Amino acid sequence: MHEQPSSERKQIGGYWFVRYEKETFLPEQMLQRAKEFFEWANSRRTVRDFSDKPVPREVIEYAIRTASTAPSGANKQPWTFCVVESPALKKAIRQAAEREEYENYHGRMSEAWLKDLAPLGTDWQKPFLETAPYLIVVFKRIYEMDDEGAKRQNYYVTESVGLACGMLLLALHHAGLVALTHTPSPMNFLGKLLERPDNERPFLLIPVGYPAEETFVPDIERKPLEQVCVWYS
Repeated sequence: MHEQPSSERKQIGGYWFVRYEKETFLPEQMLQRAKEFFEWANSRRTVRDFSDKPVPREVIEYAIRTASTAPSGANKQPWTFCVVESPALKKAIRQAAEREEYENYHGRMSEAWLKDLAPLGTDWQKPFLETAPYLIVVFKRIYEMDDEGAKRQNYYVTESVGLACGMLLLALHHAGLVALTHTPSPMNFLGKLLERPDNERPFLLIPVGYPAEETFVPDIERKPLEQVCVWYS
């Protein structure tokens, strides 16, 4: 029996589409909402000093649900979010990350790179990888395997996963948590430690939790609008 179209569903090109309605606002309301959202988002900061205070697992799950609403190439949703709370596994990740970071800070990185990092107060030691209650390790899925074992391509994987990570950071900020985007390089050790399949590549390592009781962040500024936006009228 064929499903019949309705006011809420119809077929386009042989595929089902559902009605979409978006709440809209008057111009002055839009401006106020846009301004308030910017001010809230602008209060988000990258934090390296975490409390070990527990965070409810459900909060992290909802943040990941939010991240998974991100647009993706051909709707392939090419991401996996691995949440690490095991102290032993966090310690192993820290040890592996610090081995790589030590090499980075003692020869791999150029002098210019180290100079650019200096105002941020970073070094090869990463205690936050053990202190933070959760590490969210984001993997990008390069391809999928179908039921017959054949590879199925994913599209715009890096762009898609990047969008999802941005939404994840805002979701965590909205929940009152702080996070750090950490990219130890190389980071293939994450796939090995977490026993991920061959179609997944580590993309980002994100410690998540509450800020430490006394937390300081670099006194830096974001670029003004005129440096990041170009209008063509």
